[in-house]
Amino acid sequence: MSDVIICRCEGVCLNQITEAIDQGASSVPGIKKRVRVGMGYCQGRVCQPVVRQILESELKEDSKTKPPLQRAQSPVRPVLLGDILKE
Repeated sequence: MSDVIICRCEGVCLNQITEAIDQGASSVPGIKKRVRVGMGYCQGRVCQPVVRQILESELKEDSKTKPPLQRAQSPVRPVLLGDILKE
């Protein structure tokens, strides 16, 4: 079960996420920085809610507040300077 892919864009498996939590990650951004979950094309729109659930179950926090999610960002692609300067 530990080889289940959680982040399809970056190919991050469940065991990588739990290992990041074991190494001290206590938030979704902390996990993202360690294993690149949520850094692919969808920018975490698909996987970050699942990562938050995994984080809650691993840390076994009884608080009613959930760890915050990262804000999704639009994919960026290169633009030629000439295209910007055209009038």
